Amino acid sequence: MKLEQSFMDFMLQHQERHNRSYNFLVLLEAIQTAAKYIQYFYQTGSMKNVMGEAGVTNVQGENVMKMDDIADSIVLHYLRRSNQVICAITEEEADPVHLNEEGGRYFVYYDPLDGSSNIKHNLPVGFMFAVAKRNLEGPEDNHLRRGSELRAAGIFLIPNGVFTLALADSGVFRFHLDETMTYVRPDSSGNLIMPENPKSWELSFNASNRKTFSAAVQEWLEENEQKYSFRYMGSLAGDFHRLLSNGGMFLYPAIVNHPKPDKNRPKGKLRLLYEADVAAFIAKEAGGIAIDEEGRDILDIEPESPHQRTALYVGSKQLVEDMRKRLRG
Repeated sequence: MKLEQSFMDFMLQHQERHNRSYNFLVLLEAIQTAAKYIQYFYQTGSMKNVMGEAGVTNVQGENVMKMDDIADSIVLHYLRRSNQVICAITEEEADPVHLNEEGGRYFVYYDPLDGSSNIKHNLPVGFMFAVAKRNLEGPEDNHLRRGSELRAAGIFLIPNGVFTLALADSGVFRFHLDETMTYVRPDSSGNLIMPENPKSWELSFNASNRKTFSAAVQEWLEENEQKYSFRYMGSLAGDFHRLLSNGGMFLYPAIVNHPKPDKNRPKGKLRLLYEADVAAFIAKEAGGIAIDEEGRDILDIEPESPHQRTALYVGSKQLVEDMRKRLRG
């Protein structure tokens, strides 16, 4: 009998192969444990009456679901218990959450439940996270890290039980939650690479917003959208999960032509640190690329605030580079 490789066994081999410490292993163990508990609460949520709105808004001004609060509490608990994290930035807290400032080695940026508006419909949501390392050569200044400085990023698709992890300069790996609640890697799976054949490519965007996009983006869509299939789940985590397997492009452009000017978002809507950077980092390791509304590489953007927003175009290089040319005129 041949057993599938567990996530922790995979990570142990990875750390030893690269002659690295086990601190990173401890952190990822805490993160995957948090994901399992979020999975459990999601699956039993209807019985526990935790699938509705909490009756408050978060720092983004968005309605908070009860599961948002539960998931955020779970993640913070396990990050704190790991003793590996200097501070965490989460969608659900206005300010950075300081944890182990003296002994911690990592910064963690996360969205505990991306796409939480899907919860009441029992549709998939995502726990998205990014990990950056402290400065081990000198004093740590606690600056917000660019995507290019990340050491890892991942997405847990819940309740599907799929975990996609990108490790810096190592590739993208996918794990599945088995019947024993263990994340395992199928023996046949290799590094995840977005397909280069455009026959499988898809476009993913909120079609109801198309008239609010810039003229350049609208023109690109008019010229290109008929070439590809269209899929949209309403969750970056879910839509990007599919994109990794099929290729194509997910786009969440800036809103600049809304009939109600106060609803325009010229800088975009997605959060840079724990949404766009996560997708961009994974895309890079899978052979893709990500840019913002100005055509800048997402991973090169210097964060100015914890909840900074951005437009996002992420996916297969050929499509994203074509969009970059259009955005830059």
